Amino acid sequence: MMTTSETTTAEATESFRRARRPEQKQQRRDDILAAARELALTDGVRAVSLAGIAARAGIDKSALLRYFETREQIFLELTAREWPAWVQALHDGLDGAEPASAAADGRGPSLVADVVARSFGDRPLFCDLLAHTPLNLERNVSPEAVRGYKLISLAAVGEAADVVRRVLPDLTEQECLEFISAVAGLAGTVWQIANPVPALAALFASDPALANACVDLVPRLRRTGDILLAGLIPSRPAGPGA
Repeated sequence: MMTTSETTTAEATESFRRARRPEQKQQRRDDILAAARELALTDGVRAVSLAGIAARAGIDKSALLRYFETREQIFLELTAREWPAWVQALHDGLDGAEPASAAADGRGPSLVADVVARSFGDRPLFCDLLAHTPLNLERNVSPEAVRGYKLISLAAVGEAADVVRRVLPDLTEQECLEFISAVAGLAGTVWQIANPVPALAALFASDPALANACVDLVPRLRRTGDILLAGLIPSRPAGPGA
């Protein structure tokens, strides 16, 4: 027979398992997101299943679905949480830089391209998620979930563009937005190419004819960033009203 103390402890444990109070529900959501994050870092986003997330979080799959509509909603929320940390990396790398010309031979564009490239290189999960977001994650969730995600991602891109413009003030706001959006869009794709599954990585390494199939994320993004920044001002439309 259980003592009063043991009964109270069991009831408390059962109550938390059901996550009835708001703080318990939030903790359960955080636990699910943490489980998905751990699995994605180990196995890649594509390989993670809803059942796997539930098992890692220590709950039944049916219980998990009380907190998230789909597997895609879990990863879309993880992506939303990655954007602010990425923007902070740009602040850390560029806020102390002196304003400079966007001319191709200047130090300013090289610094910007380097910091932006490394900001993605330091965040493999973010890059993996970016590749899946338009293809899968936004396509199996509610419109409201997509709206919430878009507001966060667009705000982050806008803030990142402001950071770049403070370093390269001769670029327009729109040009900085174009630069950040282009590199962010490329980061997910290039990350997938730079991180093939082990069998393909071994194939590429063993066959000289496939040498160009191997790419390094940060150097590729840095080079692309340099090219984009060098072309923004020369590519401006000419004439009145441009």
